[in-house]
Amino acid sequence: MKIHLNGVTQEISQGVAQLADMLGLQLHNEGLTIDVIQEEGPLKVSLSEGQGRIQYQNKIHFYRALGLFVEHAKEGGSFEVTEQPRFDFNGTMLDVSRNGVMTTDTIKQFIRYMAVMGLNGLMMYTEDTYEVEELPYFGYMRGRYTVEELRDCDDYADMFGIEMIPCIQTLGHLPHALKWDYASQIKDHNDILLPSEPKTYEFIEQMIGTAAKTFRSKRIHIGMDEAFQVGLGRYLREHGFRDRFEIMNEHVSKVLEITNKYELHPMIWSDMYFNLLANDYQGHLYNPNANFSDENMDKIPEGVQFVYWDYGKGDEASYEKIYDMHLKFGSLPIFAGGIHMWNSIVPNYGKTWTISHPALRAAKNKGLKEVFSTAWGDNGNETNHLVILAGLQLFAEHGYGDDVDDEHLAKRLKACTGLDLFEPLVSLKYMDEVPGVDEGNHWMANTSKFLLWQDLMIGLFDGHIGAETESMLPGYYAEMEKKWCRCKETMPTPFHELFACYEKLAAVLSVKSTLGVRIKRHYDAKQLGELTSIVSDELPKLISLVEELRLANRKMWMLTYKAFGWEVLDIRYGGLKARIQSAGDRILDYVEGRVSTLEELDAERLIFDQSGVPTAPLNVNATYQSIVTANALV
Repeated sequence: MKIHLNGVTQEISQGVAQLADMLGLQLHNEGLTIDVIQEEGPLKVSLSEGQGRIQYQNKIHFYRALGLFVEHAKEGGSFEVTEQPRFDFNGTMLDVSRNGVMTTDTIKQFIRYMAVMGLNGLMMYTEDTYEVEELPYFGYMRGRYTVEELRDCDDYADMFGIEMIPCIQTLGHLPHALKWDYASQIKDHNDILLPSEPKTYEFIEQMIGTAAKTFRSKRIHIGMDEAFQVGLGRYLREHGFRDRFEIMNEHVSKVLEITNKYELHPMIWSDMYFNLLANDYQGHLYNPNANFSDENMDKIPEGVQFVYWDYGKGDEASYEKIYDMHLKFGSLPIFAGGIHMWNSIVPNYGKTWTISHPALRAAKNKGLKEVFSTAWGDNGNETNHLVILAGLQLFAEHGYGDDVDDEHLAKRLKACTGLDLFEPLVSLKYMDEVPGVDEGNHWMANTSKFLLWQDLMIGLFDGHIGAETESMLPGYYAEMEKKWCRCKETMPTPFHELFACYEKLAAVLSVKSTLGVRIKRHYDAKQLGELTSIVSDELPKLISLVEELRLANRKMWMLTYKAFGWEVLDIRYGGLKARIQSAGDRILDYVEGRVSTLEELDAERLIFDQSGVPTAPLNVNATYQSIVTANALV
């Protein structure tokens, strides 16, 4: 599609050139003329009698408007579209601290997608994965970003009107930063900084000073979430017990002195204040019974924005109640929702949809001005971040409209990426949401993960596989394998490689998902011929399939992340292949009479014990460490 943009700045022209291939555009003096006007008010796009028009207020609105124009122009005929942005800030936070450190090219790819979606905020969640000149061990061998890399991304984002906000930690979630000897005097716990210690604030200033010189934004996210043991480690030994609400306020005040020095406007996660002020903490991250008295509110330091993160509620009223409580802090909260991709190998779009629609509707009802999505990589970053694009589109469409359904999202995602990605990305959820998992997967069953990594001889999850499930799973995953094979053929790099990974994963699970159950049954029945057949025929095939999966996964990782962190998954795949080989060795020892019994197979298979989760057959969520063994992994 040839277009001629009339009235754009050189910077806008540069941005359009970056998006041309993705949108199927060619800038040409004899192309369709589009008059571009920047003025206050909603964004508007129209085409009438061969003349186009784009009206926008901020740079980010122009790029969304351009995407809308191309989408409607390709349909043919005249059109007029008007949208009123619902949020001042709407974007995403990408976790680059759980081994998967995105390359700058991948970050820029996300920026291009975000620009056309109309998302104007980006945070890269960096615990220690950024360079701090004074601290050579900070982020050492973790793929940390250099100042120059982040400045390059910041410049690129700014070209599209996207604000990159540094996102760091200044209290908890710092296990890798604090594991080195240099940090011995500044840690309360293994992952929590020691409040009141002067060296702690020297360390924090080094982090904040680096952020201040790296990004053009004057905002900074300084973290401080989930530090539940603050004041109860070294601090307790050195100072005795103190009210931890007081410790928190004192620490926040000292960190705000540093942000003020650098003229930065900080935000923090708000969960710690809810927890510290809860009279009866019962496991709620946002306990509505927290004591938000005026007296307590007056003690909280001023000058910080609070970020309310919530990845679990399914109704508007529950969000609105917590939104209202945040008003006691003295300002509108920023809301952070979740695109569920963590502690799994596939995204959980069932839960993402269930929680995100009501959360964003409630945010609009309550007049919130700032929202963003989070995409965490907990437990090894086994899910590639590119799977979140459908979720980003949901946040974008809620930011410019009211009624958002799947049909609309599919159409918009294709317009913003140039690819039919919506159905394939959302359907990845069915790798986990198999029959035997509650519809919508609220409890975040990570079926494909525990079936992949669990041990054939120990089978910690085999107790969940009854006769009906056993007969279903191999064929189910064989159909998934075919689906992803068809899907990859329609996709360019890197999505071709992404779906190739899932094709290989499904192939492994079509063989392995119930193999441990069959091995034990044949053992219990003393069916030596069947056991011999498994060792000679099925286990070599399984090892080969696992190796194909490892190679596909490695290729996808190296396309999108730095090399650091891949070694963790290499070790997992190596362990899996070694244990498959050991299973064969053990079975042959038994079949050929070298041992009279196999203790692992004599052991009863129990249900994987987790409290508070309904007992649907496969409603299980577990980490790698608890999947592979009941013994100590480290």
